Amino acid sequence: MSYWSDSVERVATRPSLENDTSADVAIVGGGLTGLWSAYYLAKADPGLRIVILEKDHVGFGASGRNGGWCSALFPASTAKLERLHGLDAALRIRRAMIETVDEVERVTAVEGIDCDFVKGGTISLARDGVQWDAARAEVAEAARFGVDDIRLTDRGTFDPACARVHPLKLVRGLAAAVEQLGVTVFEGTEVLDWAPGTVRTTRGTVNAKTIVIALEGYGATMPRTHRSVLPLYSLMIATEPLDDSTWNEIGIAHGQTFTDFRHLLIYGQRTADNRFAFGGRGARYHWASAIRESYDNVPGVFEHLGRALADIFPQARDVAVTHRWGGPLGVPRDWHAHASFDPATGIASAGGYVGDGLSTTNLAGRTLTDLIRGRDTELTRLPWTNHRSPRWEPEPFRFVGANLGTTAMGIADAEERITHRPSALAKLMGPLTGH
Repeated sequence: MSYWSDSVERVATRPSLENDTSADVAIVGGGLTGLWSAYYLAKADPGLRIVILEKDHVGFGASGRNGGWCSALFPASTAKLERLHGLDAALRIRRAMIETVDEVERVTAVEGIDCDFVKGGTISLARDGVQWDAARAEVAEAARFGVDDIRLTDRGTFDPACARVHPLKLVRGLAAAVEQLGVTVFEGTEVLDWAPGTVRTTRGTVNAKTIVIALEGYGATMPRTHRSVLPLYSLMIATEPLDDSTWNEIGIAHGQTFTDFRHLLIYGQRTADNRFAFGGRGARYHWASAIRESYDNVPGVFEHLGRALADIFPQARDVAVTHRWGGPLGVPRDWHAHASFDPATGIASAGGYVGDGLSTTNLAGRTLTDLIRGRDTELTRLPWTNHRSPRWEPEPFRFVGANLGTTAMGIADAEERITHRPSALAKLMGPLTGH
C-alpha cells in the first residue's frame, strides 16, 4: 500500500453506473485530468450534465500515487519546444506552467481542499563536478529564455515554482468539489470503448455530445489508444518520520521537493508528517504495454531507491522504510504532452505528462474547457493544443527500445561517475527523452 493511501481515512466507494444514461459531457477516467476538466467545465457552465466514469476509484492511477510535486515542469524541455514551435510559443507554455502552480494553490484555497500544499520550491542537488556543470548549464539556459527563475545555490539549483502536495488528498478534495458542482462520479465502471456520441461500459452505455478521454498511462490498455502512450513504471518508498533536528541537518524544509542531476530520474519530498517520500525510475517496461498490480512491486528497484536516498542524505541511512509502491505513468512517443479536441467528433483528450502531471493536468482541464466551449484564448493557442504525437512502434521494437532507454540512463550515470565527464550516451539519448 502507498503511503498516500495509508495516511488518509478510508471512504465509501461511489456507486457504479446502473443503466444506460445520457449526459452533455462524459469523462473517461477519474484521475486529475478528468477531475480538473469536470471542475472547469462545471464552473464555466453550471447547467452542463457531466459524468465521470472510473474503472476503480478516483485517484487509483498515477494521480493518487505520484511524488507530490505540483511543479512547472513540462515533459518537453524549453529548448525542444523552441525547436518545434518557435521561441514565442515555447515561452508561452513556460509561463502557463508557472502560473498553473499558483492556480492549483488558488483552487485548493477556494474549495477548502486540505492537501498539504506548501510552495517551497525544488532543490536540485549537484553532487559532483559533472552535476555542477549541469546545474550551471540549467541556470544559463533559464537565463537565456528569461522566464523560469532558476538560481544557483551552494547545493545546486533552486526553482521556486513547485509545491509539495499530498496527491491523494488533492484528488479526493477535487472529487468532492466537482460533486458539489453537480458532477456525477461513477466508480467501479469500466469503459470498454467509445465512439462519437457514445461511451460503452461494463455497466451500460452513456450517450454524450462531448467525450473526454483522460486515461494517461492506462490508455495503453484500450485498443483505440494502445500505441498512443507507453506505460512506464515509476516506484516510490516512504520512510518513518524523522525529527525536526534531523531535517534541519538535512536542509530540506517543509514544502520543498528535491532531486539531483543524474539521468535515471529520482524525486522526493519532505511530507507534512516529516517522512521522506522518495521515488525514481528504473523498473522495466512490460511486453505489449501490460499493466498489472504485481508490477508495482519490484524489490530490486526499492532496494536501489533505499541506497540512493542514503547516498544523497547519510542521515537517512538507518531510517526504516515503511511503505513501498509504484504505478505506471504515460509516455508519448515524442515526450510531448497534449490537450486536444475534435469538434467534428466531439472527442477530447489530454495526457502524455511523463510524470509531470500533478500540475499539467490542471492546465489540461482549463485548456479542454476552452476548446470544448469553442473559445479562442491564450490557452487554446498554446503549442500543446491539438498536438499529435507519433504512435509507438509495434512489439518487439517497443519492448526493446523502451527497456534499452531505461538501461542507457543507468549506464550514463555510471559513465559519468567513472569518467568525470558528461555522458556521451546521455547526449545521444537526449532527443528521445524530451531534451
